[in-house]
Amino acid sequence: MNRIPSVNLNDFTSDDIVKKQKFVAAIGKAYEEIGFVALKGHFLDSRLVNDLYKEIKNFFDLPLEIKQKYEIEGIGGQRGYVSFGKESAKGKKEGDLKEFWHFGQYVENDDILKKEYHENVMVKELPNFNKTGEQAYKMLEKTAKYVLRALALHLELDETYFDEYIKNGNSILRPIHYPPITEEPKEAVRAAAHGDINLITLLMGAQGKGLQVQNHIGQWIDAIAEPDELMINVGDMLSRHTNNKLKSTIHRVVNPPKEFWGKSRYSIPFFMHPISAMKLDVLTSCVDEEHPKQFNNITAGEFLNERLIELGLIKK
Repeated sequence: MNRIPSVNLNDFTSDDIVKKQKFVAAIGKAYEEIGFVALKGHFLDSRLVNDLYKEIKNFFDLPLEIKQKYEIEGIGGQRGYVSFGKESAKGKKEGDLKEFWHFGQYVENDDILKKEYHENVMVKELPNFNKTGEQAYKMLEKTAKYVLRALALHLELDETYFDEYIKNGNSILRPIHYPPITEEPKEAVRAAAHGDINLITLLMGAQGKGLQVQNHIGQWIDAIAEPDELMINVGDMLSRHTNNKLKSTIHRVVNPPKEFWGKSRYSIPFFMHPISAMKLDVLTSCVDEEHPKQFNNITAGEFLNERLIELGLIKK
């Protein structure tokens, strides 16, 4: 496959059974073959998208000494600001050429999970920053819920199979700023080749060149969304859970041609995580003689902790 398929969530949420079945088949096929789709019909309206980009640009334009006030030690970068070059891809020594922010879950009616998660960090200098981030978080979470419902049907599970695991899940909204490149990078790129940790990732900001996906014969292909589309991919948790039936595809953000080094790039991924207690044990329906069980049993919380250590965000 040398292109990213496009689907429309309105087909799945409609009352038309045929359209719904076609959506399930199309997204299931795409995730088995390349692990990425471009999605129209999501729950983010253009006003909210514009407001979010405005707020995150305002934040990243703040002086470094102000941004660093919001870099919280000892929490593995799970909330607030993470400064330039701090994160590296699994197996890479060089830090990625980016800085970013983390909004986390807004827990409802669950005091145990409220204690488990770190609190969101409030930016005093920007009165609308946190409110806008929360609105976008909730609309992306709602979109992700329906995508997972379609995948549950594709996997011949109950449609709402994932609902109990993603309610109050440990999901992260990560606005990223890739600053202008001022000198020839030695080994670093804006985001080195990697797979995502989580169930699925919903990406805003893939409208220009930069994001590339590795197909299953090793070719790198450009992943460019239309203005009204989100790019959505499978993460390692979902790949494990389905015995790699649904593919967590390696992807990267490459440095632009030299003539575009002076421009910033912004992207905003939403990493859909389940609650930490979710068992990622391989689904029995995804195991047969041709596809023996590939992964050990592990919970989502244990798997996340392992990966954060590998990424250098927390210490053993």
